[in-house]
Amino acid sequence: MVSRNDAAIWSGLFRISADSGQTLQAQIRQAIVAAILDRQIAASLPLPSCRMLAEKLGVARGTVVLAFQQLVDQGFLIARERRGHFVNPEFVSGLDADAHRPEPKPDRIDWSTRRRVASSEPPQPAYRENWIKAPYPFVYGQFDPALFPTAEWRECNRMALAVLEIRNWAGDVVDRDDPLLIEQIQARLLPRRGIFANPDEIIVTLGAQHALYMLSTLLMGRGTKVAMEEPGYPDARGIFRLSGAEVAPVPVDKDGIDPSAIPSGTDFVFTTPNHHCPTMVPLSEERRQRLLEDAEKHDRIIIEDGYDSQLVDDSPQQALKGTDASGRVIYVGSMSKTLAPGLRIGYIVADAGLIAELRALRRYMLRHPPANNQRAVALFLSLGHHEALVRRLSTAFSERRLKLAEAITEHLPQWRPSGAPGGTSLWLKGPPGTNASDLAVDAAERGVLIEPGERFFNEPDTQTRFLRLGISSIALHHIEPGIRELADAVGRLRSAA
Repeated sequence: MVSRNDAAIWSGLFRISADSGQTLQAQIRQAIVAAILDRQIAASLPLPSCRMLAEKLGVARGTVVLAFQQLVDQGFLIARERRGHFVNPEFVSGLDADAHRPEPKPDRIDWSTRRRVASSEPPQPAYRENWIKAPYPFVYGQFDPALFPTAEWRECNRMALAVLEIRNWAGDVVDRDDPLLIEQIQARLLPRRGIFANPDEIIVTLGAQHALYMLSTLLMGRGTKVAMEEPGYPDARGIFRLSGAEVAPVPVDKDGIDPSAIPSGTDFVFTTPNHHCPTMVPLSEERRQRLLEDAEKHDRIIIEDGYDSQLVDDSPQQALKGTDASGRVIYVGSMSKTLAPGLRIGYIVADAGLIAELRALRRYMLRHPPANNQRAVALFLSLGHHEALVRRLSTAFSERRLKLAEAITEHLPQWRPSGAPGGTSLWLKGPPGTNASDLAVDAAERGVLIEPGERFFNEPDTQTRFLRLGISSIALHHIEPGIRELADAVGRLRSAA
């Protein structure tokens, strides 16, 4: 326990930094709460005075006063006149009661045998939770803090928290979306892909995965056959299987998915035509036309995932939805690769009748995505911040792709890249005998995070030679050293074999 006069120990408890990303006041509150939860503060002794703690930490006295007051308001501390601040004894007694609770009992029921769908065994990406601390994070789908538009995003959040804005979004809007966000998606995002839609043809989702889950729940079931690219997006495969649908893998080559290989009786085709997941190859114009013609001929629905499509490419392609005259293409989009994956903002573009059905379904699931986030994103788009961000990211990622390709050629000449011109990752095929999962483990010990490619295949155990290297979160000057380390790991595994 710490007493009021243990100045050295108090200083040790309160480790604050101007570089932590949190305000000084928040850091002080977090330190006190952590000390209380860990029972490091004696309940019978007062905390240091605000003046003394401010001097020890080198902060303004008012910062400490505000931190203490908020902890009093939250019930962690109590203020006693002329005596100072103490840990709230009621809170401590609650902690003591928790300490005497028995250990959690094991489940008495085997829930895995009662489930109707297998949702708990999808192959997982190989990165660690603390990927951001790795020196060479070749991870896909994460953001680069150095490129994140912190000032612009904070501005939009402050605007969304204005009194009049709160009145607009704080109420329950049931199944509707923020009209400004729908307007901005319609005017700013979709035309870039050659899509022109009415407001009633757009619905906001919690990312692309939520969009796919709603579509599969509404439209698929036992007896449904879904054709998808092989290799292909593993989470889409898992979502379709959860609905009870049969997934039919269709091979992908340098021109994308092969429409002639789609089996008869297929109800849906899932495709990532702009940048194929995971090879990043674009679907050729001839195959785009064939895919649309076959969909109408065989009464199929195409689910188009605009995977990695918001960035500026050297040779941009129009979305399939933009050339669809039959209404058979459902477009799924996301802002994960540009703004931030943690924001979870996506959308579906489809015929108004389908969007109305999806709104009804979404109401039972979550009513609508958080309206404050919707408004902040809408403001971010309306103020031109997203356009500026896309240009900045596109330039940075283009440089990183080139640097990565050069490093692969120099240090890993036996590994064959897909040769795709764009996107935020590179797909590689190793020489015979390669086991990318073993390589990922060895490379991680050197601070190099890579993603084995087997999970993208319908039969993962037979495809061990592939890996994916992301460029969205690794700095340009770390790419060549990271590939050099990866090449050393490859050499070590080869020697061990």
